[in-house]
Amino acid sequence: MQNNKANWGISVVIPNYNGRLLLEQNLPFTYAALKAVKLPYQVIIADDASTDDSVAYITQNYPDVILIKGEENKGFSGNINRGIMAAGLDLVLLLNSDIKLTENYFLSQLPYFNHADTFGVMGLILDETDDKMQEACKYPVSSVFKINHIKNIRLDGDNAYTFYLSGANALVNRQKLLQLGGFNELFSPFYHEDLDLSLRAWESGFKCYYDDSAVCRHAVSVTIKKHSSKKKIKTISTRNKLLLHYFHLQGLRLYLWAFITFLSLLVRWISGKLYYYQAWWLYLKRLPQMRIYKRNFIQAAKSRQQYMPFITVKAIIKQALDKQFNINK
Repeated sequence: MQNNKANWGISVVIPNYNGRLLLEQNLPFTYAALKAVKLPYQVIIADDASTDDSVAYITQNYPDVILIKGEENKGFSGNINRGIMAAGLDLVLLLNSDIKLTENYFLSQLPYFNHADTFGVMGLILDETDDKMQEACKYPVSSVFKINHIKNIRLDGDNAYTFYLSGANALVNRQKLLQLGGFNELFSPFYHEDLDLSLRAWESGFKCYYDDSAVCRHAVSVTIKKHSSKKKIKTISTRNKLLLHYFHLQGLRLYLWAFITFLSLLVRWISGKLYYYQAWWLYLKRLPQMRIYKRNFIQAAKSRQQYMPFITVKAIIKQALDKQFNINK
């Protein structure tokens, strides 16, 4: 059993940028959940060069927190990777500062890690105001090219695969997380990095699960919208979708996707969506680095005889969920 190991416990890694109020509201719930599970734990807050009084608040009120103070703003991936590097226990909870954990949040998730191939598990995210579902099991919808075409569905049962783990509440195996190199910082400052990480885990032979009985609550996120314009958000999100598809598509599908995506440039011009051209330019600037990252990842996975192409991953997840929960029947 893994819980006999010396480092068996939970390291909570929380990325923070000007989130002093969120920390004040939600940290008590995090500690309550950690204490309920009766395992060693540590709380790590990676501060992304905040300009509010977040650092002072943490220092004064939570002296036990391991505070990683970034001197420059690196965005989500770069910032949370700093926290991941400081984690010392076998399980790492990647937790947004705007998430409220329920007291028994961890209890039903721990057994998943008795399986050697488990990468991680995520729980149900409910809206804090009305308890409506925000995020649940990520079910991959049939699509020839679109990687990020999913729908959230609630599944009441054990061992439900999920296409990816939300970066807001992912409990993951630290060793496997480090093996994958954490989040890909080419997606900085934000968006689609959690989908990429989970797909790399699947493609490396690991598994991601959804646990409906592990519940947390979330207010409508305002952090990105508060600090970035709508145009910037749309541009970065589009750039990262392009990077995501380039990385995970292979062979003929990759070439067909590139051709169709290139043709769409003309349509975007006619419809006046000029942000799309900036997104393409930003994508092309990062493409050489992503090409190297992709080659190294595939070589490493194949050297461990673990590599599984994306199209196979998607088919396995979809077929398993369809069979286990009678989806689309």
